[in-house]
Amino acid sequence: MDEPRSKRIHSVLFVCAMNAVRSPMAEAIARHYFGKSIYVQSAGVRKGEPDGFMAAILSEIGIDASRHKPRTLEELEEWEGLNFDLIISLSPEAHHAALELTRTIAAEVEYWPTPDPTITQGSREQVLDAYRNIRDGLAYRIRLRLKQSSPKSANDGEGA
Repeated sequence: MDEPRSKRIHSVLFVCAMNAVRSPMAEAIARHYFGKSIYVQSAGVRKGEPDGFMAAILSEIGIDASRHKPRTLEELEEWEGLNFDLIISLSPEAHHAALELTRTIAAEVEYWPTPDPTITQGSREQVLDAYRNIRDGLAYRIRLRLKQSSPKSANDGEGA
């Protein structure tokens, strides 16, 4: 019998403010490592514009996010509903929206405060480094969190 906190996660939704950087980055990383065993989506509280830096820093680690189109929670709900086991919010605004969703859906909500790299000032390389820091931090947390609920976690995310 599984303990409650190690409950198997079948679907996860990442939410941030505009679904342009943090949540699509998390979605792409989670799909890369766990896409065969966990259904993954992302959405924003508000509609954003595609972000080229997000796709560029993911391509550095072999993940293609170039086709990502930002979408809102409302759009996602209209297209397929919001039936997720786990909602991970990455910004204060998204966390508030995620908690509101739990009034109508039974989902676990986790808040992972994640800085917005788009506000970084400086050279192109300094900005890209800010995006890389977010990417690497999310990759670490996603692998740690979702590995616990994968059926065979020993090799998830390794190789291939």
